[in-house]
Order: sequence, then C-alpha cells, then structure tokens
Amino acid sequence: YDMLEAVTDPETSSTSAVQLHAHVPHNVSVHFASGDAQQVETAFQKAAHTSQLRVLSQRLMGVPMEPRALVANHDAATGVTTVHTPHQGILGMRNFLAIAAGVAPETLRIDAHDVGGSFGLRGGAYTEHAVLVWASRQLGRAVAWTGSRSEIFLSDWHGRALVLHGELALDGQGKFLAIRFKDCVDAGAYNSMMSTFIGTRNLSITMGGVYQIPALYMESEVVYTNTTPVSAYRGAGRPDIAYAIERLVDFAAHEHGFDPVALRRKNFIAESAFPYKTANGSTIDTCLSEKLLDRALALSHYATFEERRAQSLSQGKFRGIGLSTFLEASGAGTAPKDQAWGEFNVNGYLYVYGVTGPSGQGHSTSFASIIEKALGWPADRVRYEAGNANQKLLGNGTGGSRSLYGAGSAILAMCHQMLETIQPHAAKTMGVDLAQVHFENGVWLANGSTTTTAQIIDALTNEDKTTLHALGEATSGSTYPNGCHIAEVEIDPTTGETHLIHYYAVDDLGQVISPQLVRGQVHGGVVQGWGQAFCEQVVYDSQGQLLTGSFMDYAMPRAGCVAHLTNETYEVRTQLNLLGSKGVGESGCTGSLPALANAVMSALRPYGINQMDMPFTAPKIWAALQKAKA
Repeated sequence: YDMLEAVTDPETSSTSAVQLHAHVPHNVSVHFASGDAQQVETAFQKAAHTSQLRVLSQRLMGVPMEPRALVANHDAATGVTTVHTPHQGILGMRNFLAIAAGVAPETLRIDAHDVGGSFGLRGGAYTEHAVLVWASRQLGRAVAWTGSRSEIFLSDWHGRALVLHGELALDGQGKFLAIRFKDCVDAGAYNSMMSTFIGTRNLSITMGGVYQIPALYMESEVVYTNTTPVSAYRGAGRPDIAYAIERLVDFAAHEHGFDPVALRRKNFIAESAFPYKTANGSTIDTCLSEKLLDRALALSHYATFEERRAQSLSQGKFRGIGLSTFLEASGAGTAPKDQAWGEFNVNGYLYVYGVTGPSGQGHSTSFASIIEKALGWPADRVRYEAGNANQKLLGNGTGGSRSLYGAGSAILAMCHQMLETIQPHAAKTMGVDLAQVHFENGVWLANGSTTTTAQIIDALTNEDKTTLHALGEATSGSTYPNGCHIAEVEIDPTTGETHLIHYYAVDDLGQVISPQLVRGQVHGGVVQGWGQAFCEQVVYDSQGQLLTGSFMDYAMPRAGCVAHLTNETYEVRTQLNLLGSKGVGESGCTGSLPALANAVMSALRPYGINQMDMPFTAPKIWAALQKAKA
C-alpha cells in the first residue's frame, strides 16, 4: 500500500492541496444559498448591535441497539428476492436497493419486524444489501450477513459533522434585523443518502427559528473528507440550525446587555402574524412561543434561579440555567401520498397495512388508538403490519417525525371509509333504515338505541366479515413542532464534571394521540441530546484513521444522566393534515442541544468563559477554567 495524503478537517478541505475526486475541484460537492444576501448586508450596516458566533455540531455515531444485519432469499419460481433487514420504510429501502443492486423494484420484497433503533441509519440500502441480493440470486439460496460492532462504527453513516458561523444584527432596542449563516458541511468521502439534503434544505428551512426576522441569508458548502459518509441522524440538520440560532441569540443577549428571556420575547413571531412566511420562503402555520415560554418559566422556577446559584456557590459548585425556544420542520415525505389498507378477518381482528416500519416509535399503539377513537373498534383487536405481499401501497417511512401524522392521517381516512362500509350492517343489526343510523362518539345511534362496532362485526358471518375492507389515503406536508426547553446544571470546578439538576420540556406537537409514547419520544430525544452535549464525538487522526472505533473510545449516555425530566404538551392543532398532529421524534433532541449548552455557558460565563463547543467533557471544562483562572 502507498500512503496517500488525507484531509479530515472539513473547514480546510476546500483549500487543501489534496483532491479526493478527480472531477471535484477543491473537494466541494455543492455550494448552496438561501435568502437575500444584499438585504441582509444592508440590515447589518444599519444595525446598532451585531454578534457573531461559530459553533460546531460534532460528528456522531448512530449506534442502534442492534448492528446492521440482513438475510436475502431468492425464489427462482416467482423471481422475487425477499430481504429481511431493519428499515425505516418499505418503499424507501426497496427503491434504494433496486437502484444499488440493478434489479426491478417489483422483484424485491422487504420484510422486518421489531427493529432496535434507527435514527436515520436504516433509511436506505448499504453495500451489503446489494451484494446479498446479487449473491442470493447467483447461488439460488438464502444468504445472511451481520455486521460486527466494529464494522458498524466504521461503515454505518455518521451524523451531524457541521460547522455553523452565525451573525445576528439588532437595533438599539434589541429587535432582530437580520441573521445570516455560513455553514461548512462534511459529507465524508462520498455523497450518501441524505447528506446534501441535510446541509442545504434542512438547514435553511427553519434558519429564522421562532423569531420575526425581516432579512435572512444562508450559504452552505458541502465538502468531501477522508471519513465515513454522513447522512441522517435524528433531526437531520434541524437540531443543528436550532442549536446555532439559540446559542447565537443567547450570546448576543449577554454581549449587548439584554435579558435572554426578554430578548426572545421581544422577537417572537406575533400570534396575529400566522401563517407566517419567513424572509427565505418557509410558511409556518402556527407557533405560540410566548405561551410555551411562560409555562416553561413557571415549571422551572426560573425567577428564583439566582438563589439556587448562590446556594451552589456556597458549596463550591457553579450553577447555570439555559433555555431554548425553537421550532423544527417535520418531514415532507417523498411519496405523493400515504395509504393504509384495512380488512377484517374471520376471527374478528382488524388488520391494517402500511409501508412505514417501526424502530421503537410504537406505531401499533398509536395507530390502534386512532382507530379506536375514529371507528369505535377495540385497540387490542387491531394488528398493524408494515407491508403485505398482496397489497401495493404508497407511502413514506419514518424519516422526519412524519409517521404519525402521515400514515396516521391515511389510517384516519381509512376509518372514515370503513364507517361507510359498516353502516348498512349497523342498520340491519339495529333494525332500522340506513338513513336512520349514524356514528357518533364511538357508538352507532338510531332512534335512541346504541350499539358498538365490535357488536356489529361479531354478529356477522365469516363471509360478511371478509368483505369489510377499505383503503384510506391522505396527503400531508411538513409541520412545525415547536417548544421551550430549560435545563439547569451544576459544575464541579475541581473536576469539570457537569451534573444535570433538572430538565423541563414544554412542546407543541399538535394533537397528541398517545401521551405515554410522546413522553418516551421526548425523553429519548433529550437523552440523545445529552449524549452529544456531554460525551459523544467521532474523532479521526490527520491520516483518516478512526480513533473512536469502539465503546472503549466512544462514550454513550448512561442510566441516570437525565434523572429529573419534566415534560408537558401544549396542544395547538395544525390544519396541515387530517389528524392535526405535528410529530415528536426530533423535538427532544432539537430543544435539548441549545438548552444544555446555554446552561453550561450560564454556569461558566461569570468566570470569563463565553464560548465552548460540544461535547462539554469534564477535562475540557476543567482545562478551560484553569486557563481562565490563569
């Protein structure tokens, strides 16, 4: 082997003498811009105050509970290869795999059941998927592959890997005039799945946050490095831009003498301004930031924080509090619509089929809850399956927190169709004319008497039951989940260790279908944010050698890292889908990064430390305090 020069730092990739691809000068995959650069420049020239801040959203591992694995089994008689593998959506995996393997999509059948985590990693096909399809077809038998944990560290898509330079312009009273970002996005060695999409559209779509800002401009440079390719990781760019905005706003408040809460409140998009079109073209339907802020301040006892800071200081500890008021855009989807097929079987169960597969989100629970409310059918007699060889359905996967309101809206539409199918049987069961019976609040009503859907179905013959089926479909675009999160931390200056005292999350997720699942999603997202804030980081040496290649080197959140978490929801229904829901999968992660970082800075600021990049490890904080003291 001959050692070649490598480039691993994305900020120096475009100026490096090393060119990684012969057809890509300066290692720049794409240059992207959004907004009006001249309008922003004019606003900065008029500004009474300006602030600028560079933040790093470091490279992360996805680290699902189970490594990547698959079995391909070709049936020569039918010409169909069945691929058993974790995925985030049947059609996404099938279509990517068809392209990679060079086969027709209809000759592939994708199957998976309970999947131990995904976070974006399962969104498309990897090399091994294509190789196993080919091998199974060549050998005429099943072929299996399971990646070791070391292989997964080396080859599964990495996440984040973004450097964001932000600038904020304010007038003398603290009103925001303009914001601009110049971002450097590390694509890794090759373009992969969502990498370009994350570094362009996903960073720009919410670059104004929850604030009414007249002028916006962002540019991104997506560059190649000698590292593992980067793709989707919980939030896929939206937590990163929210982190950059909220760190910049907090930094500007302290730099120019504004109260961080009052400065945010002054610049929130007014309730009367919705639907609000941002300066770079995004339309936000609703976002009641002031109400969420007020509730989070009350929950966290924000007004008495200085008393708690003084108490900690008397014990030799530095205490800090940080907040984030944020929004993020949930997934728009790639399919033109979502479909769901429902059918009763002779045993009196309702089987529902879609194309979005669960990886810990609780699809079956949420979808059954929708059906129970809309159809009056017991949730414990619903069975949801992602995929059915006999059904050709359209739809999207779980990317971008859209499964509930996307597939869920299709299931709601299916229920409406099913009610029409059941109504004649209800009339017959109740001995009335069709026009006299109607469905209301979960029961069938006619002439003062009632019956349930379950009673109607159970009374039917087996043949009648199997004729009850319906196709539901719905078109749903992006929604804007938003919230206010507050974190309170305590730092031991003798060790640099940070302890999270309490975390408060108040989220607007639209209509909540399953409160328990929402709590789980928020808790999981916050813990994942804690991991990025305090311990997780992928590290390469200058030659492209991965130094964090195992759990000996790559730290993960542990039990107890987020011991006290309070979360509430403030429901503001959206009109952008049938359910009125907004999605929750990314909210905990999006809100936690800036809240945790601002809390750490709050604790360190009195000691001369105004900026530090994640992860806030104990050695890093200890060294910064020693340097500041010196």
